[in-house]
Amino acid sequence: MDRMKLVLQYFQSNSESISNGICIILALVSVKLYTSFDFNCPCLPQYNKLYSLGVMIVPPIILLFLGVLVNRHTGIMMDEWMRPIGKRSKNPAVVKYLFSAMVQRALLAPMVWILVTLLDGKILICAFSMSVDPSPFTGMPNNTGLDVIRLLAKVPCKEDVIFKNSSFRKAVSRYVRCYSQAIGWSILLLLIFVGAMGRLIKPCFDNSAASMQTRYWSNYMDVEQKLFDETCALHARDFARKCVVQFFEGMRDDSTLRLPHPPYFNYHREEEEEEQEEEKLHGITKQQQVDQLLDKWYYCKPELDVTRMAHRPRVCITWEDRNGRTLYSDV
Repeated sequence: MDRMKLVLQYFQSNSESISNGICIILALVSVKLYTSFDFNCPCLPQYNKLYSLGVMIVPPIILLFLGVLVNRHTGIMMDEWMRPIGKRSKNPAVVKYLFSAMVQRALLAPMVWILVTLLDGKILICAFSMSVDPSPFTGMPNNTGLDVIRLLAKVPCKEDVIFKNSSFRKAVSRYVRCYSQAIGWSILLLLIFVGAMGRLIKPCFDNSAASMQTRYWSNYMDVEQKLFDETCALHARDFARKCVVQFFEGMRDDSTLRLPHPPYFNYHREEEEEEQEEEKLHGITKQQQVDQLLDKWYYCKPELDVTRMAHRPRVCITWEDRNGRTLYSDV
């Protein structure tokens, strides 16, 4: 149970871990779909290859698009690529890094599907049983009245009465399955080899400092967008609550309530509460202001410089009498 909690905490730690978890889930789903899929070869020369290749190609394409769709890097990459420049220049290295990360994760589930189908061998038996030379195999039925191509096309159908108690079908099936599994293991070995060599060779030709900067700013874009969305959600909640309260207060009539003056009554309590509400809304109290803020965020994102936060402007109050003389000042 503790190990499961640690795994869940890892996948919830950041968006990259979440993307990895989603891609792994898609890969497991692809395996489950294949094992639960009832593959029935048509056993007809004109349809065997078309049906088999369709089963091998169409699901991986669907899984590829699903991987692109659920990957958070896709949205971040497209936002960075399509946004106006404004006060912040675009970084092609970051876009390239996000695209590479997106493609690598999206290809996981399709590759798992293709490898599983090759290692299982049923699809290639259906597709290429007609291409096998039957001369090396014994026990081929001769009294069926079918030509060799039609006979070989029925090899995947073990329930067919033609191959009842016949070793020919099993021999041809084993022959094609061996080729299928050899191709599958070769592709898996090639992928592992290319990945290992890429990890070993990449530091020799890559600038480590530039890679660190690229990873930092790609992570920054993700965190910045998440914080902006969270801040917008909080502002929308406070804004909606303020509008609802204002509506209900506007519906009641004015009334005067006379009470004895308590010694502990704080005259500035309501003013302080209003100031706190204004701070939550960040001074954005109208629909036009909200629209202008969102437009400015999209068309002119702030430059990556937070030094002015040390000199944040504040409101200074000065009390004057009727003659303009200063009585009190916060300046």
